[in-house]
Amino acid sequence: MSFNSIKKFEDKIAEFFGAPYAVAVDCCTHGIELCLRRQNIKCITVPKRTYLSIPFLSHKLNIELKWKDENWEDYYYIGDTNIIDAAVLWKKNSYIPNTFMCISFQFKKHLPIGRGGMILLDNFLLYEKLKRLAHDGRTRGVIQDDDDVTEIGYHYYMTPEDAARGILLMTDVQDTISRKWSYKNYKDLTELSVFSRKNNAQESA
Repeated sequence: MSFNSIKKFEDKIAEFFGAPYAVAVDCCTHGIELCLRRQNIKCITVPKRTYLSIPFLSHKLNIELKWKDENWEDYYYIGDTNIIDAAVLWKKNSYIPNTFMCISFQFKKHLPIGRGGMILLDNFLLYEKLKRLAHDGRTRGVIQDDDDVTEIGYHYYMTPEDAARGILLMTDVQDTISRKWSYKNYKDLTELSVFSRKNNAQESA
């Protein structure tokens, strides 16, 4: 199966959400991570009620983590950035201009590929950079022996098989009503030991 299926899936998702471009990745969290890396963000502010992989990025990227109380629905912004965690969003023409909107295809989501995500954006140069960043720094469609990798990349690309499955699933779900997600679907992460220990350590320093 060729990488053409990935481009076809990206185009379909971009058209559905009304975004000029879409970059397929292996999961939404990695999509957010790539956007944070691309913009060299030094601090992330996330809602207390969200999925825990997002605040875990602060440890992975060695950046500051701040919490906020936010009664969000469908999506939220990562702090003061233009990066949006839209993992649970499924709505036609919902792309917000000048942002990086990251969505998820995890098995509980509206398009349940099982694993996968997409970065929606409207900047062509950053679209090209993020494609390479998600694929080990390589140029998609160019064999490794012929490709001159110019910067560090990450092994976060979507497989052609998952993209093909996404295309098939879109036929069945793109016009159906999506489940509504909000902060109410998540517990307060600051109550977890892994975060409370870190908070206590910072207060004692």
